[in-house]
Amino acid sequence: MRGINTEFTLQCVEHQGEDLRFSVLLCKMKLLLFLSVCVCGALAQAKTDYDDDDLLEVKSPPPKVDATDPRGHRPLTRGREVYTPVAAPPPVSGRNRYGPRPTATTERLQEEKKEIPESGGCVHASETMGVLCPTGCELKTALQKQERDVKPTVAQLKRDVETLSQTSNSVYRYVEDLTSEVTERQRISTGNDDLVTRYTDDLEVQHKYVKDTVDITFPQNIKILQGVLEKLREKIQRLEKAVKTQKDKCAEPCVVSCPIPVVSGKDCEDVFRNGGETSEMYLVRPEPLQAPYKVFCEQTTQNGGWLLIQNRLDGSVDFGRRWDDYKRGFGNIAFDVGKGYCETPGEYWLGNDRISQLTKMGPTELLIEMQDWAGTKVYAQYQQFTVQGESSNYILAVNKYSGTAGNTFLTGATELFGVNRTMTIHNGMMFSTYDRDNDRWVPGDPAKQCSREDGGGWWYNACHSANPNGRYYWGGAYTKHMTKHGTDDGIVWMNWKGSWYSLKTISMKIKPFFAGK
Repeated sequence: MRGINTEFTLQCVEHQGEDLRFSVLLCKMKLLLFLSVCVCGALAQAKTDYDDDDLLEVKSPPPKVDATDPRGHRPLTRGREVYTPVAAPPPVSGRNRYGPRPTATTERLQEEKKEIPESGGCVHASETMGVLCPTGCELKTALQKQERDVKPTVAQLKRDVETLSQTSNSVYRYVEDLTSEVTERQRISTGNDDLVTRYTDDLEVQHKYVKDTVDITFPQNIKILQGVLEKLREKIQRLEKAVKTQKDKCAEPCVVSCPIPVVSGKDCEDVFRNGGETSEMYLVRPEPLQAPYKVFCEQTTQNGGWLLIQNRLDGSVDFGRRWDDYKRGFGNIAFDVGKGYCETPGEYWLGNDRISQLTKMGPTELLIEMQDWAGTKVYAQYQQFTVQGESSNYILAVNKYSGTAGNTFLTGATELFGVNRTMTIHNGMMFSTYDRDNDRWVPGDPAKQCSREDGGGWWYNACHSANPNGRYYWGGAYTKHMTKHGTDDGIVWMNWKGSWYSLKTISMKIKPFFAGK
């Protein structure tokens, strides 16, 4: 601006000889032209600076965020891939097994304890539920039956021995008579010496045979029979002693450490409707021809009727087990803490065969309750839950989530994105154990098995966002240096506490879904 003003002043001086009015007008026009150029330049410069800033803002990379890497084999790219749910068979739906519970209290028939024949005095809780007091009282009847069978045999042996003794005496007398007759014939025989000699020789041969039989064979046989008789006598004495011991034991009423209520049913909802309204161990029989088995029924949460299929609370049971163990079930159903009945559930897995059967009987819902080491509790509930049979490797199917813990089964770990999250979805997965690899992490590679690394059997993808059957770590937080394989193998629920926090307790319960609960 200063350079332009100086040039303008010089031009005005050069025109001093001209007309003063024309010079003033010309100077004003140049001044206006100069001001217009300056204003346009300033506006253009301002416009250029704004566009450049906007372009720079668009092209700048997003702020760098540390990628979540709970497992070494998970992809670390934090892109925005399209989320693709894993295809899964739909859970069992349709007609409900139960209608709404009756509002009025109805009388419930209580089963009376019946004296079962041939039970040795033991009282059974229910004739149809099997023997509940296996204290050995039944041995009394078995031993008495054996005693009745043995006594006639011993008596018959005694009679045989007496008959044999009498026969021996008769033979001995016969031999004596023959001896006397031989002596007499030798004394009176004076005639036919040859005939007498032949007759005597034959007689002596017979006499020798009979004498050997009486003197050697019969005593040996008698000795053998006496030994058999002595052994039978010893057995009878032992049986009598065992019977006496059992009588002494059965003199007192049978006492069991975990008495089972008489009330039973097809499942815990049926038990509740039949009168079993306390949370404890019961016997259930889903099918009439099936043998009953023990379960823990939780009858207080959400109106009761829940059957516990999994429970972790203190790390007392090892969940790193083989396929057959998870198929049959393992652990401690319940124990008594001094109330006289088993009201506290232990650590156990009900068994995949039983879980599959119960969930395929009709619409079933799942409730997962968990607690951290500070005492905070959350839950995850799925209105639809089904486990297929062993032929499909127990494929998991869930739907309709609600709760406060986070929907790990259907959406995977929310702290991951795209394919990373897809790899942690559990819905539609097959069950895997360390000796039966069915996960989606490099199938067929024995060095890459989720169950072997994560400490338990589960519906692993590649690998998990929830790991209820993992290793038990006291205190909550743990690091990869504390683990066996450097992976998040604790009792993990990623959508609540992340990968490196192992929960204090977690339980899985099922019940038939029905309207009007």
